[in-house]
Amino acid sequence: MKKCIFFTLVTLATSAAYAEDLSKYQEESRAVVMPFLKQLATENQKAISEGGPESAIKVCKDIAPKMAGDISRQNGWKLSRVSLKVRNPLLGTPDAWEQKNLQEFTALAAKGEKAETMEVAEIVQEPAGKSFRFMKAIAMKPGCIACHGNAEQIPANIKARLSEEYPHDKATGYSVGQIIGAVSVKRPI
Repeated sequence: MKKCIFFTLVTLATSAAYAEDLSKYQEESRAVVMPFLKQLATENQKAISEGGPESAIKVCKDIAPKMAGDISRQNGWKLSRVSLKVRNPLLGTPDAWEQKNLQEFTALAAKGEKAETMEVAEIVQEPAGKSFRFMKAIAMKPGCIACHGNAEQIPANIKARLSEEYPHDKATGYSVGQIIGAVSVKRPI
């Protein structure tokens, strides 16, 4: 009987510590991801106002990966943008955990849930050890249609540029409000 009580107390203490760690890591991730998304939106708006939608391609191709890389190096985490319909397979291909959560985000959005509320956090055991995983959904915004909309919505000059920059592009055909991807954080613990 004493072993059972001890095991229960240890399990409860472990569960409480897990929940506390999860909450702490989630808040820390949010504190990095939200400014990243805001800065990315600002850079896109600036590029569009200065040179039209075609200029936003440079933001997504060059500026966003640099921003994500800088954040990753500063924090010792891996921060990336992932999608089920990848534009850049080298940078945006989701792993199995990310795929599962992107599919769940997509299903939730189809049922009317707002992307702003969609995120997931979990501590997972992986071959290299334990990691904290976090994802925040990104929804298709009206300003993104020129590059990510249906074929009829993408101007010819942008189609040509996308074809040149991303020969294996799959990141089109979205409607406003659909989940276009997510920001993903992976950090060893």
